Order: sequence, then C-alpha cells, then structure tokens
Amino acid sequence: MAQDINRPTPDTGVLPDHAIRSLIGRGAISAAPQITDPQIQPASLDLRLGTTAWRVRASFLAGKGRDVAGRIAEFAMHRVDLTEGAVLEKGCVYVIELAETLALPQGITAVANAKSSTGRLDLLTRTITDGGTEFDRIPEGYHGPLYAEVCPRSFSVLVRAGQRLNQIRFRAGQAALSDSDLTSLHHRTPLVDGTPVISEGLGFSVDLRPASGTLVGYRAKPHTGVIDLDRIAHYPARDFWEEVHSDDGRIILDPGAFYILVSREAVTIPPDHAAEMAPYLAMVGEFRVHYAGFFDPGFGHDAAGGHGSRGVLEVRCHEAPFVLEHGQVVGRLVYERMAALPERIYGADLKSNYQGQGLKLAKQFR
Repeated sequence: MAQDINRPTPDTGVLPDHAIRSLIGRGAISAAPQITDPQIQPASLDLRLGTTAWRVRASFLAGKGRDVAGRIAEFAMHRVDLTEGAVLEKGCVYVIELAETLALPQGITAVANAKSSTGRLDLLTRTITDGGTEFDRIPEGYHGPLYAEVCPRSFSVLVRAGQRLNQIRFRAGQAALSDSDLTSLHHRTPLVDGTPVISEGLGFSVDLRPASGTLVGYRAKPHTGVIDLDRIAHYPARDFWEEVHSDDGRIILDPGAFYILVSREAVTIPPDHAAEMAPYLAMVGEFRVHYAGFFDPGFGHDAAGGHGSRGVLEVRCHEAPFVLEHGQVVGRLVYERMAALPERIYGADLKSNYQGQGLKLAKQFR
C-alpha cells in the first residue's frame, strides 16, 4: 500500500488539545491564576491579559540577550492597572504582561496570533518575548514570560485582566504542507468549493458580488465611543461601522481605512489539519489582510450543508487609494498537519461564534 504523505509521523505536527494539556501538566506551560479548560482550543491555547499594562512610546522587540522588562523601563510612559478594567486608547501602543509563562522543551516551537474577534476590532495584537527578534515566533527551549503588544487602531477598547486577545499554537517538527501535499489533500477532501489556487498555501479571493443585495462589507467609522470587550451583541453596528455597497463588483479602498470583507471561497479545514492565514504578496496592491489568522481543525467541516465556511477578511489600505475587484486573490491559508487528532473540533464539539459564517462583524456588535 502506498504511504500517505499527509499522515504525520509520530509526535510531528501541530499539537492538539490533549498534547497541550500534557505540556501544562509537565510544567512547560504555567500560569497564575491556573489555566482553565475554556482556554484550551482544538489546536491552540488562549492567552490571558495580566494585571498590568504599560503605555509605551513605540513598538519594540526585546532583541537578542535583552529582556522585555528592561525595554519597558526604557520606553514606558505610564503604568495602567487592569484589575478593574482600563481603556486602551486608539492610536496608542501598550505592552501587557500575560498570565502564562513558558518553559518549552527542545523540539517544541510556538507561534502566536490574534484571536478572531481581536482582529475584527482592528486591535493590532502581537506577542513578544525575552530575547525575541520576531513578533509572535517563539523558539524551542524558550523559558520566560510572555507579553502582548496591543495597539488599538480603529476603536478605543475597555480591557480587563483575564481577557483573551491572542492565542498560541505549539508545533513539533515541520508541520506545513507543501503545494503538492496540499493538492493531494484537496483531491481527497475538497478544501474549497471550486478550483483551488495553490501557491505556497491555498489562495482565497474577495467576494464583491453577493448572492443577494449590494452589501459587500463594512468600513470602520473614524470617531466612535469605547468598546467594552466583555459586552457581547451589545453595540449597534451602525454606531461604529459604515456599510460598503457595490453594484459592479468593485470598491475603492481609502488609505488608512479599515474594512471587514468576506472571502468568495467557502473553506474547509479537515479535523486532522490546522491552518494559518498569511498575507498575500505585497505586489498585488497597496493593502494587506490583517494579522488575525489561526483556523482550527474542523473549521467549515461541519458547517450547514457541509460546504465549508467563508473567511472574514480584515483589510487595511496603505499609501494610495486602491481598486479592489471581485475574485481578486488577497490572501492565503497555510495548511499544517496535526500531530494527532484533537479531542474536540471547531464547530462540532465547541461553541463556535464563526462556524458557517458569511460577512460578520466581531461578536460585540448587533
């Protein structure tokens, strides 16, 4: 029998929920207060804000041989207590120590990313570490604290200690699928409804010709009130967002504006794989898809009708106005093997806000 090239070798791939629990039990991941079960996702761990934030003059990386605490002392403007909640102001940069710390064993690396609702609020949230020379990337053997750099770009937000803005995924060995592996996986389990665009991942495009009506997205209003992150389905969307309509399959993106759009493709992540959204090549235009990016095993797999879930696109235009057209490729999903099947998958065993989604704002809006 031919060998299945997509079947992971033992202990190689993205670590599932039960392996994350094992790392916690071994002390490779620790926290005060203790980690709770709702933090553990099928292929990642939600990270919690600690009690202290620092408003800093500028974004930074610790740099080789330096710690974040020392850089905070260098750049901090003032300290903010998050115990009872505090407002992080639009356009400002904050560094917040997280409740979780790591003592990664050799052979285990980690990557962090913003949670879906964080990205949809245009909260630039990145993880930094002692000695770190990259955002969100954590090398094997790292022992030390974790910090979140948070920059609200469209809305000021009220945050509290214990809230979860970002998440971390653990890997053993090489997990990413090659283009040939991805093509084979699509032939066995269709990943999109249509012909896949495969080049360093699975390409996805923007939908600017909705099946009904002319609503294609939302644009963040420039002057709004504060958003309390704990208030679910609370805020009228019209107070924070302008509707974006198109009757000809194209829109013009304004420099500096933030948009919520939706992918044309309905995407499926099989239960034995995970995926991460990555920006497309900069040469396609003066814009980028936002940083939010983990797709859990099972995303779209158990959606209504079994045809996948569409991806929400968080788009920001840069220096010049840009014409975005229906079907234009704007991003890609990098698929990764799971080291083992998770005990629970997205949408089926977990309450999931965005399973079977279409064009949808963050969960704080109604």
